[in-house]
Amino acid sequence: MNIRIYKTAKLRRKALEDSLHLNLPNTAHFSLDEQVVAKKHCENMIGVTQIPMGIAGPLIVEDKEYYIPLTTTEGALVASISRGCKAVSLSGGVSICVSREGQTRGPVFFVASIKKGKEVSQWIEENTSLMEETAKKTSRYISMQQVVVKSVGQYVFVRFGFDTKDAMGMNMVTIATEEIANLIEKENGVTCLSVAGNYDSDKKASWLNFINNRGFQVGAETVIKKEIVQKVLKTTPQQLFEVWLAKCMIGSAMSGSMGFNGHYANVIAALFIATGQDPAHVVEGSMGVTTMKVLANGDLYVSIYLPALIVGTVGGGTGLSTQNEALQILGAAGDGKVEKFAGIIGGAVLAGELSLLASLAEGSLVTAHQRLGRGEK
Repeated sequence: MNIRIYKTAKLRRKALEDSLHLNLPNTAHFSLDEQVVAKKHCENMIGVTQIPMGIAGPLIVEDKEYYIPLTTTEGALVASISRGCKAVSLSGGVSICVSREGQTRGPVFFVASIKKGKEVSQWIEENTSLMEETAKKTSRYISMQQVVVKSVGQYVFVRFGFDTKDAMGMNMVTIATEEIANLIEKENGVTCLSVAGNYDSDKKASWLNFINNRGFQVGAETVIKKEIVQKVLKTTPQQLFEVWLAKCMIGSAMSGSMGFNGHYANVIAALFIATGQDPAHVVEGSMGVTTMKVLANGDLYVSIYLPALIVGTVGGGTGLSTQNEALQILGAAGDGKVEKFAGIIGGAVLAGELSLLASLAEGSLVTAHQRLGRGEK
């Protein structure tokens, strides 16, 4: 596929549809169906906020080409990711490794004493099958994968992990966890203070999610040829490496950051909003590690690691017209596509990292934002 650069968004859209053999409904000129949205997406609805959507790519992921829909108001972001996509694709593309880690919910119980806490913890660990059966009664799509219990003082915290198939699944796991919590209360004579006790840890950056993972664990890697680094990224592998080392490794350590990366959140936020994901889960998506190494032949090895990517391809905002179109562009709408979607996000994050770090290495970050973010010549 080779989409030309057209002067209008309408022509760009038509070219994209033709290249991907899609016939997307034209939702550009009408708003959301208020009756549908008000029932399950937004209360007290007064209107719709419009955010521009651009397209980056093509990006080769596991030998297949993808165009990446990005919703953003940050000028230069789409252009930067596109440049990263070009460098990656000209070097043969990106390899992906995706692992389903499961959606979590973590209730907290008041148990009055440490001895009672030990007793409740033991009961939970010995009755996982009973709790799994309870969860399955709430949805045919859910299955319990893991249970982690921690007791401190008068409290017991439990972290349940669930497979929610192709849905992001927070509502699903919350309903299941409430039923399990009722069971624990009944069998142990304790009180569930909150079905969400921050041991999830949901929509917050935490070392628990970094180390034990949540949602999907995604790794992506590529080798950028030194000639491509010089021609497309306007720098050298060694200069890129030095910026990566100082910024992503040492700078992140100095600041106590949970993200040893350049700007994962930028790429993930733009993709999440475009495809109907929960934007609050950008918090978990901002965590992760970028690595770089100059190889013996002078080429540049690049990888990214996302420990807690929370995504779905069914349910929630993925059913909204425009967001579903964006998933269709990626070939990731509907059942059986969520792991593919997670992998594409990994590839896009890598492209975004590569381009930003190259811009810093060549000293063009300010001028790019002046030209594309402010409209200055």
